[in-house]
Amino acid sequence: MKKYIIVILSLLVFLNVSVFAAGDVPYTKTEIKSLMKKVADWQLAHQKEVKHHPMDWTNATLYIGMVKWAELADKVDKDETYYKWLVDIGNRYSWKANKRMYHADDLAVCQMFIDVYKRYKDKSILQPTIERIDWILEHPSKGSLIIDYSNQTTLERWSWCDALFMAPPIFTRLYKETGNKKYLEFVDKEYKASTIFLYDLEERMFFRDSRYFYQREANGKKVFWGRGNGWVLGGLTEMLQDLPKKNSYRQFYEDLFVEMCNRMVEIQQPDGLWHASLLDPETYAVPETSCSSFIIYALAYGINEGLLDKATYLPALLKAWKTTLGTIDNDGKLGYVQPIGADPKKVTKDMTEVYGVGAFLMAGTELYKMAK
Repeated sequence: MKKYIIVILSLLVFLNVSVFAAGDVPYTKTEIKSLMKKVADWQLAHQKEVKHHPMDWTNATLYIGMVKWAELADKVDKDETYYKWLVDIGNRYSWKANKRMYHADDLAVCQMFIDVYKRYKDKSILQPTIERIDWILEHPSKGSLIIDYSNQTTLERWSWCDALFMAPPIFTRLYKETGNKKYLEFVDKEYKASTIFLYDLEERMFFRDSRYFYQREANGKKVFWGRGNGWVLGGLTEMLQDLPKKNSYRQFYEDLFVEMCNRMVEIQQPDGLWHASLLDPETYAVPETSCSSFIIYALAYGINEGLLDKATYLPALLKAWKTTLGTIDNDGKLGYVQPIGADPKKVTKDMTEVYGVGAFLMAGTELYKMAK
């Protein structure tokens, strides 16, 4: 019997078929990296077609994912192409965030600035972000968390759940780079205020903003937007990477992260992904890849860091990743990305967006770490 097993294994190796033990990722690092490159390159080739401002939150999300891919490409293949692309963008805008001083959407690009600074250690890259964030700390907004688009001060604080991806990771990054606890004190106070206001303890998910507290889906369930909760999980994943394990601020974010990941696995759809509406997948019957990619990113990070039990969460992760592969066409275009919005909308395969690509690249870098 041993002889036959050895022969079979030898044939598999000869035919370049990977053999995986139970609990392993059935994708090689080479396979994952090749797919990420295809998606990243497709986006760069089509970036001139993107109508968003280069410093907008949409592109900022792409950059956050792209800098993670740039780090991998640089480390493994000595390919600085993607870093150079990001540096060119930063230089063009003098490493300054968008115009609205407080608005989380206009600050999001600072995450990429800090990450590029970590690669090159050029203080001129980091200084504009420090000046902007320090100004906010010295002049904290007193705006309400109740959204009112006729009153722009209600958008100065993190009054919508997307903002929890856009802004808080800037503060934890700055803490990691400077060691100054003032950044943690501010982010902790504001993040907890937003969570108390927007987090539904019963459903263990975030409302998008105060306008959705009493709205209901066609099936009578509460409205929980897929990408909105994906934004939160993506932001938590970013923050946890910069908060030391013994840091006194960490436990709250770690507990929230684990609780939300658990909830996402509970409501994962039979197709392997998550839909635009998390509690009404029948009305929104196709998967939505931007929210799903953020959730994959969180699950993979949680498993890699030992925050999530591998035996419990890896099957859900692999199911999600397998389905995601089917949303990418032969050229590398990522499909099924819901357009800009604030609530669930129907999605088609031909829909793509820069922030969806950014989320996918984030997910890929974490999956790469656990692959053979």
